[in-house]
Amino acid sequence: MHADYQLHGDVALITLNNPPVNGLGYATRVAIMGALSRALADTAVQAIVITGAGKAFCGGADIREFDTPAALQEPNLHTVIAALEQSTKPVLAAIHGTVMGGGLELALACHYRIAAPGTQVAMPEVKLGLLPGAGGTQRLPRVLGVEAALNMIVSGQAVASERLAALPGQSLFQRLSGSADSLLDEALAFARDVAAARPLPLVRALPCSHPQGEAYFQFVRNMLRPSTHNLPAPLQCVDAVQAATGPDFDAGLATERRIFERLMVTPQSRALRHLFVAERAASKIADVPPGTALRPVASVAIIGAGTMGSGIAMNFLNAGIPVQLLELQPEALERGVATMRRNYEAQIAKGKLKPEALAQRMALLRTTLHYDDVAQADLVIEAVFEDMDVKAAVFGELDRVMKTGAILASNTSTLDVNRIAARTQRPQDVVGLHFFSPAHVMQLLEVVRGDKTAPDVLATVMALAKKIRKTAVVSGVCDGFIGNRMVEQYLRQAGFLLDEGCSPQQVDKAMEAFGMAMGPFRMSDLAGNDIGWAIRKRRAIESPGMRYSPTADAVCEVGRFGQKTGAGWYDYQPGKRDAIPSAGVAAAIDACRSAMGITPRKIGAQEIVQRLVFALVNEAAHILEEGIAMRAGDIDIVYLYGYGFPAFRGGPMRYADELGLFSVAQAMQRFASNPHADPAFWQPAPLLSRLAASGKTFN
Repeated sequence: MHADYQLHGDVALITLNNPPVNGLGYATRVAIMGALSRALADTAVQAIVITGAGKAFCGGADIREFDTPAALQEPNLHTVIAALEQSTKPVLAAIHGTVMGGGLELALACHYRIAAPGTQVAMPEVKLGLLPGAGGTQRLPRVLGVEAALNMIVSGQAVASERLAALPGQSLFQRLSGSADSLLDEALAFARDVAAARPLPLVRALPCSHPQGEAYFQFVRNMLRPSTHNLPAPLQCVDAVQAATGPDFDAGLATERRIFERLMVTPQSRALRHLFVAERAASKIADVPPGTALRPVASVAIIGAGTMGSGIAMNFLNAGIPVQLLELQPEALERGVATMRRNYEAQIAKGKLKPEALAQRMALLRTTLHYDDVAQADLVIEAVFEDMDVKAAVFGELDRVMKTGAILASNTSTLDVNRIAARTQRPQDVVGLHFFSPAHVMQLLEVVRGDKTAPDVLATVMALAKKIRKTAVVSGVCDGFIGNRMVEQYLRQAGFLLDEGCSPQQVDKAMEAFGMAMGPFRMSDLAGNDIGWAIRKRRAIESPGMRYSPTADAVCEVGRFGQKTGAGWYDYQPGKRDAIPSAGVAAAIDACRSAMGITPRKIGAQEIVQRLVFALVNEAAHILEEGIAMRAGDIDIVYLYGYGFPAFRGGPMRYADELGLFSVAQAMQRFASNPHADPAFWQPAPLLSRLAASGKTFN
């Protein structure tokens, strides 16, 4: 059953029971209608209470049904809401935990609402490129006021029930319960109090207006436009809420429905809905069952107090997990602790952290210069210099001192986790945890599964990722894993574009106009150009046939390593991050072109974008076929959270699907004919070729 039915004297209790968030899929809608009909037919029932089982009232519509016949199959959500609103007996929503989207629209159709303290209330549809499509834009302004409702709808952010209940004149909640535990008893008592009250109050009957009228809505549009030019939904939300201020409620509903249907077919909404599903799928590992027993992680040790080590430590301190930070040099240890303190102080200065939180978190930190002191940690993460010999030596020490059952993790960004694990007598306990820099900020965590990594180790670190608020994606072992293996090809193509006629700023401008958070050359300056230089030196030994633009080495050879040295692909002024075009770099590019005998040509933004993005896509197709990534959606999540790929395009794989894989393969063949191209690379990967030929997609 997706909704339970119980009698409490003269009150019928309908409990949504569709774990984990009581989503309003077809079976749940059928169950609600059946329970409502049963209550209405029972002459002993005087009132009805609807609540949710578990930790949520209702998380809203089931996104898996979108674009399927089940979304419209009767009873659809509109039908359920109309039935609640038209009930001849009072219906009361007893809300707790979370109430979002369609769940809130369901509650707004009820005659009364009581909420437990701490309930998180949201209309998050805008994050999917949509708006509330079952009356939310019409009813919420009537109970909260236009400004508060529009802010919730446009932002998609959750607001605590206490804050909403404190708004002057609000009628979203008639009562707040004393506690979550007492909610049901108070709701049943409330239902009895109003059982005989007539007429039944309807949200649709409440007035809705704004004193400034059209001027207010135009002001909001003007404020939203600069930040939403690639996202149509926020401005459309404004139009729908403005329709709520009209004289005819049903006309407003019709406007909302037309806008919803229009947004549903936009590429932006398709992309955002894809990412929503992909992010949740990323945590699922086919051969690691959901019920796998987890290893306890009550304490963590970090080896290395540099930028990465101190940033990684902050994630666990923020989650209330004690950390031991090990460094062999006292000065380096002091610098690492000072870096953490400065990061926290910066958060306090921005109002993101309360001063007392700094003391609480730093109190969880212990430091040491000796491996034996970390022996009892449940998880140890190595975050030392990216060199196999250095990391192997660290793991030899960890194998010697760590207790049985401890998880041994490496923060390597490119190196072979199997080789690292082989330096221990317990390869089943070894896993890669690739945090992205800055580690205390970036949301992505690549979990690298070695050949012998135990299933319970994987299950434990995936669960731990959620606890420290990271989005984890599993990768197999290869050079660079998912993200860095792909970005190497992206950067190679960026270099070739310089050889052929582009400037760094032209390439960056094209990619940033496409939606990337940062173009490839600004990104390299931020990360440090010496990192790529070291990889190219290693490639010269391991893969001598791989070709790169010589300009990147020329820039590094004169010490232009990026922001940290004040000079990279761009010039930087002390204390500032503004990227200033460099005459020296332009001269180096010209010199390299001349040495190669290349006459520069004009290259348009479309070619720049396609060459860089399709380089990602083609390498990703190899990664999928090799089983390094489990799903195309996992790759999209890596690029969304790790590399600043625009969410409204859905990730590189989703973007390729949207364009059509046949068109992508055709473009690659054109690039292969370029006399300065790498023709072997531009041969479409076998998986891409097969999908393109059969008219299929990655996702």
